[in-house]
Amino acid sequence: MSPESLIAFNLVLAAAIASPGAALLYFIRTTVSAGRAAGIATGAGLGVAAASWTLAALLGLESIFRLFPWTYTILKTAGAVYLLWIALQTWRRARDPLADSATPRGRAFVSGLLVNAGNPKSMLFAAAVILVVFPQGLATGDIAVIVINHMVLEILFYTLFAVLLSSGPARRGYLSAKPLLDRIAATVLGALGLRLLLER
Repeated sequence: MSPESLIAFNLVLAAAIASPGAALLYFIRTTVSAGRAAGIATGAGLGVAAASWTLAALLGLESIFRLFPWTYTILKTAGAVYLLWIALQTWRRARDPLADSATPRGRAFVSGLLVNAGNPKSMLFAAAVILVVFPQGLATGDIAVIVINHMVLEILFYTLFAVLLSSGPARRGYLSAKPLLDRIAATVLGALGLRLLLER
């Protein structure tokens, strides 16, 4: 594996992390509503799950999905149901004031983990990028470097973003527009969940 391949992977990965999607929307809402610590924990969960999908892609889980399509269907359905549940809760609580108690870090981590773990498309994306960027027959050490690199990059991005989003102005801005922003987030998350559930 060449350094150029790892740099190319990181560039594509950075663009993917920053693009609006279920993970980023959930992270933003959690950080601004529950605080910096919850945001960092959520980002850590998202990063661990995403890196796990990269590991799965490197180990050939995509081939298992091809051989046993029902495994992909079960995983995709579970992920879709979880996204729809988050969307429903977000919509229902859009007008509720924020709770005074912060979200426990452990729960925030698990929630972030489930958001990305429930999206097998993360693995399919990773598999596509890996096929283009890296040569076949990677050594175990190379696989470890790629996976750890992925996890560190994700956690670093979300940690820095959590620090920015947890500032006073960001929180006040969120509170003033909470009903609208929460319903936009709920709509997007619900649409992603329905798309995962309905598409073949």
